[in-house]
Amino acid sequence: MDKAKRKAVIAGNWKMNKTASEAKALIEELIPAVAGAGCEVVICTPFTDIAAAVEACRGTNIHVGAQNVHFEKSGAFTGEISADMLAEAGVEYVITGHSERRQYFAETDETVNKRTKAALDAGLRVIVCVGESLAQREQGVTEELVRMQTKIALLGVSAEEMTRVIIAYEPVWAIGTGRTATAEQAEEVCAAIRKVLGEMYGEAVAEATTIQYGGSMNAGNADELLHKPDVDGGLIGGASLKADAFGAIVAAAGK
Repeated sequence: MDKAKRKAVIAGNWKMNKTASEAKALIEELIPAVAGAGCEVVICTPFTDIAAAVEACRGTNIHVGAQNVHFEKSGAFTGEISADMLAEAGVEYVITGHSERRQYFAETDETVNKRTKAALDAGLRVIVCVGESLAQREQGVTEELVRMQTKIALLGVSAEEMTRVIIAYEPVWAIGTGRTATAEQAEEVCAAIRKVLGEMYGEAVAEATTIQYGGSMNAGNADELLHKPDVDGGLIGGASLKADAFGAIVAAAGK
């Protein structure tokens, strides 16, 4: 696989952190930290920060994303946000299927698929998350599980729409735990994801699709992880809330 055929993308997932004023302050620190980056830079903020983030990032190389989206265009879905609402607010990216959404809010592979398609229909770029728990890794079913999650998430997604899809491999056991998959483990699963994309869409689409690693990537391990042939970027949690750490990861991705 030729890594030069696809774009490296570093996306920060702020999770439930930062008020709008705090978001603006962090972005002011991030702007010089990622200026001139050799990769795409994205920050996925809480819904309440989106307006402030879009305004603060205007004219910079930082793109704004959301952390979730509902699959219906409108209706009686209290507390939810539609893809059209995000698009009109200036959002370019959205995360679907994050393990915390699956774990705490009962999202399923099927609803991840519906959310992904709704976001694509609204013209958004989508970061689709897949990954296994520690028990599933110890049971030896990592590849089978990730293949299944990928296939279901992309059901009905066309090859043309895949130009706006990123897959993020995030081992559940390495999120927020300080534990990180080794570079070899990350590469093994990212390569398996690329293989299933090839089976679904052909080698050209598989080679062109950005696959991120998301599981406690930080300034210390980013260089080794991003050096692997099938790891094209990162979905960054805690380190995305610190401008210097996030800037270091972005620099590593641009090498």
